[in-house]
Amino acid sequence: MSKNVIYCYSGSGNCLDIAKNIAKKLGDTDIVMMRSAPALTDVREAERVGFVFPCYAGGLPGDVEEYVRNVAVGCSAYKFAVCSFAAYPGVGLSVIDSIVGLDYWAGISHQCSCIWLFPHKLMMPLMGPEKAQKRAEELAEKAAEDILAKNKRPGRPRALLLNKAESAVWPSLTKRKAKKLSVTENCIGCGQCAGLCPRGNIRLEGEKPRFGTDCIQCLSCLQYCPKQAIHMGGPTVKRERYHNPNVSAAELTEKVIHIK
Repeated sequence: MSKNVIYCYSGSGNCLDIAKNIAKKLGDTDIVMMRSAPALTDVREAERVGFVFPCYAGGLPGDVEEYVRNVAVGCSAYKFAVCSFAAYPGVGLSVIDSIVGLDYWAGISHQCSCIWLFPHKLMMPLMGPEKAQKRAEELAEKAAEDILAKNKRPGRPRALLLNKAESAVWPSLTKRKAKKLSVTENCIGCGQCAGLCPRGNIRLEGEKPRFGTDCIQCLSCLQYCPKQAIHMGGPTVKRERYHNPNVSAAELTEKVIHIK
């Protein structure tokens, strides 16, 4: 195990890019992916333990809360979290704080990944993907400097009641949206979507993907499709796709990424 450990959930690659940028500043860091149950849960020997994740409908994505509860962190470890979001950070920072007790936390806004709801450029503050990426890199570097110095923030992360209510209805909404997943004739049957799905919700039948309803809206399948053949009806048929330019589909499927 490395000196530093960052647990990361990422759908469109923004959070993994943020985690990598922080890890490069810290050095000797294991990034443990949380798209499924993490491969490493006992990190009591780590000096710094962090969590990088997106805001999904005001809350944490998938089973991230359960995964965090199963992580064993040392009493003397410096604990931090960074939330990536399009408009607001939601309750995720507060939830993780209630589990591990954070010393430091930060929010970084970036391009919206839920393109059935909004175009990816609809973020706060408004800006295109190139400027948003540059800004995210600068904010990640600033956070990394604070984390390296083990700076502590006063108070606790906030959790708005509206965000709690929003996140409570999200699972039922995702199941309804999952029923609209389909592919166009542009599909080449490469199988990347099935390999990317953290829930095993996509399988190939006759070289074409078939979708179940166990979808948590990471939308990696849709955003990373090389032919933009996957959509969820409505605006996603024509809406521009987005994924982080520095993160490949293959990286999202890694269990642990080591940064020297």
